[in-house]
Amino acid sequence: MRVEIWSDIACPWCYIGKARFEKGLAAFAHRDDVEVVHRSFELDPHRAKGDTGPVLEMLAKKYGRTLDEARAMEAHVASNAHSEGLAYLTDGRDHGNTFDIHRLLHLAKERGRQSELLDLAYRANFAEERSVFDAETLVALGVEAGLDEAEVRAVLADETAYAEAVREDEREAAELGANGVPFFVLDRRYGVSGGQPAEVFTQALEQAWQGRVLQPVGTDAEVCGPDGACEVPQA
Repeated sequence: MRVEIWSDIACPWCYIGKARFEKGLAAFAHRDDVEVVHRSFELDPHRAKGDTGPVLEMLAKKYGRTLDEARAMEAHVASNAHSEGLAYLTDGRDHGNTFDIHRLLHLAKERGRQSELLDLAYRANFAEERSVFDAETLVALGVEAGLDEAEVRAVLADETAYAEAVREDEREAAELGANGVPFFVLDRRYGVSGGQPAEVFTQALEQAWQGRVLQPVGTDAEVCGPDGACEVPQA
């Protein structure tokens, strides 16, 4: 069975959803027969490269909230992250264009290090004071994931490298009806949207394994959508 996961490194629910999916997968009897592939989805594809800014200011502007209200929104996300054993910084993080990160993830996929790089990038973005929108940080993360430094630098220097692979992932997401992430597709027959509880993922895997004709479920979980915004509870 193949599970494809569309996500963006800037999406907190993708960070949380990955942890929940992995817990759900661990409880699945046929987990060793599941291939997991991570695919690209940019939340803010029109944001210029190098245009970075504080997450809190972005949230406040997007939702018409004060900075204190934006902090409360981030605290809600942090609570969910902590419940999954994930560290999460509610202040001091940046938001920006993630195209280069996605290109590197495609390189990592070819080298068999995609999951390692994705985990490192999530941790750097959400749990550590390391900006994933800085080229040298990306080089360091690539090396930590086991990639060759010269190869990483070459990909970052060539803006066409893996660019079409990223765009193809995004076209497929649109064709499948994904307008937010995380979005999970099981054997191209069954979609699960959002950072669902682990047991929902286990159930989905079991149903897909049994070959049933299925309908999408769990569409009310938190997702991140276009222009970098993530669903948050209204105060």
